[in-house]
Amino acid sequence: MAGSIGLQLCSAVEEREERALVPVPREFQSRALIKSREQYEEMYKQSIQDPSRFWGKIASQFYWHRMWDTSKPVFRSNFDIRQGPIFNEWFKGGFTNICYNALDKHVNEGRGEQVAMLWEGNDVGHEMRLTYSDVLQKTCQLANYLRKRGVKKGDRVCIYMPMVPELPIAMLACARIGAIHSVIFGGFSAESLAGRILDCKSDVLLSCSAVQRGAKVLNLKVIVDEALQLCLEKESFQPGTVLIYDNKNAVPRSKVKWVAGRDLWWQDEVRSCSTVAPVEWMEAEDPLFLLYTSGSTGKPKGVLHTIGGYMVYAATSFEYVFDYQPGDIFWCTADCGWITGHTYICYGPLLNGATQVVFEGVPTYPSPSRWWEIIEKYKVSIFYTAPTAIRSLEALGDKHVTKHNLSSLRVLGTVGEAINAKAWHWYHRVVGQGRCPIVDTWWQTETGGIMITPLPGAWSLKPGSATLPFFGVQPVVLDQDGKEQDGPCSGYLCIKGAWPGMARTLYGDHKRFAETYFTTWPGLYVTGDGCQREANGYITLTGRVDDVVNVSGHRISIGEVESALTSHKLCAETAAVAFDHDVKGQGIYAFVTLVEGAKPSEQLKNEIKAAVRKEIGSFAVPDVIQWAPGLPKTRSGKIMRRILRKIAANQFDELGDVSSLADPAVVEQLVEGKRGGARISKL
Repeated sequence: MAGSIGLQLCSAVEEREERALVPVPREFQSRALIKSREQYEEMYKQSIQDPSRFWGKIASQFYWHRMWDTSKPVFRSNFDIRQGPIFNEWFKGGFTNICYNALDKHVNEGRGEQVAMLWEGNDVGHEMRLTYSDVLQKTCQLANYLRKRGVKKGDRVCIYMPMVPELPIAMLACARIGAIHSVIFGGFSAESLAGRILDCKSDVLLSCSAVQRGAKVLNLKVIVDEALQLCLEKESFQPGTVLIYDNKNAVPRSKVKWVAGRDLWWQDEVRSCSTVAPVEWMEAEDPLFLLYTSGSTGKPKGVLHTIGGYMVYAATSFEYVFDYQPGDIFWCTADCGWITGHTYICYGPLLNGATQVVFEGVPTYPSPSRWWEIIEKYKVSIFYTAPTAIRSLEALGDKHVTKHNLSSLRVLGTVGEAINAKAWHWYHRVVGQGRCPIVDTWWQTETGGIMITPLPGAWSLKPGSATLPFFGVQPVVLDQDGKEQDGPCSGYLCIKGAWPGMARTLYGDHKRFAETYFTTWPGLYVTGDGCQREANGYITLTGRVDDVVNVSGHRISIGEVESALTSHKLCAETAAVAFDHDVKGQGIYAFVTLVEGAKPSEQLKNEIKAAVRKEIGSFAVPDVIQWAPGLPKTRSGKIMRRILRKIAANQFDELGDVSSLADPAVVEQLVEGKRGGARISKL
């Protein structure tokens, strides 16, 4: 008994230590852009009380072909559907161009020979350095080609490509001529690609012959052909121009099927175009891009962002959240097919004149050391990635990290979901060597940029907490009745008031936009996420409010269960889903990936369940734990829970599209594991 009490006390101490505040090193703080919470509070107060002055001063640092009316407020908005249509306008009447500010401005100021992109291909040795002048010239060539093909201001251009440099260049070229780009992750199925083309009626598709991800080759041109056939069958529509980038590293040109008169080779067509292209000056509220939310059901949901406000918010959040300073080498591991790649690969870094790494491959190819090799090679100083990737690499052990010189790192970041405390500490201790602040960022496709985050030099960090709102962001926490709560609390996270980076509508369906985000609690933007707020104001995200399981009348957050599961030292990563239970109504089915070297056993299952019982209570203990060699994830690190729900329910013939997964073979392994008999616990 005494030994058992001692172990419980040790566990409690470890838990407190794991979640304790982590101070920022004084040396870092002394050099940071925001050096204290007091400095932050002063700037934050101004951003809320006088947003026109705050954002107007920042916006004036960009090039405007024509300024907005500076005698009026910089924005107008209405979030209360009872008061009229939902709208949000920033810098109305001002004319600018985001491509000009991302490229021409730096070249004109004498920084043309600075490296803009350090491209690292899938295979070691495939690399490229592009200066700001290089990127500008390539962007102009593609812009001229698009104009030659009849693309004009307001036209939609779909981009279905891997992370080659031509992907962000294509985005910039569209922005230069006023076309609206719609980037579709280069891993979506033909059905998904067709749905997005049809929704925005794009007459031009920019794509690629193939892509190699790790050892696997994905033939994108075959998917393109299937998608365009579907477009014809469904609505008798397909783009008139299909420009294919010849990715010789993945597949030889001779093996690519061709449709004469429609398909054109990128290198053959674009290289003869002029390297100088005039800029289309765009009104601040003109559309910049569409981005279809991943995992959507039914009709695709095209989130539309406009130019002026998005430009200002993307650049500002990049600078302050990552404490960007001249000389930094930035690396965001996301794909431009997702919003993270839009804001913190294509636009945010380039608007700040930064040098960044652009990576085509996967973190474990050709070895689990690949990411750490790249950081050492390019002396990366700011590293931004997903918690799922961190947990996966943690499970492989420290040795792959510690054998590399990561002394160049000074800021680490996470994006995509909340990071659990255990993974946070590994990231901080092993990757950051205990000296790099971690910015645990919360935001969404619809918000355009980071909304809640630590500022790395301003205050102590709390593992797993996004901490405080960014400038101009007013989070509120509601109870189940929609009443705003004060002080420490938990509930539904909403945003009060407008901010520049917010999406303006859903393409072609503003009614759906208003109903989705503004009808539940009029006057507020409804994020769909739950959160907890502490006495010091720190906000911790608890997951989607619709990711809730009702077990015997207990409403349990799936995110909370997963956090409790990963509190066990041998548990590297988890994903929990609800399944039908004869007695409880719903039960909890947990997929668990163990750290490298850990051996699955019934005893270990019981220990992991005990961790949940201790953290939450017996009512939240999973009914089923299935060992998982890996979890089904998109290349950006998002776990595809719909697939896990089907596996848990034995609906193996209804798994749907798995083409966007980083490793579709994981699904087969999980299905075999389920068929092999994941045992239901008798609690």
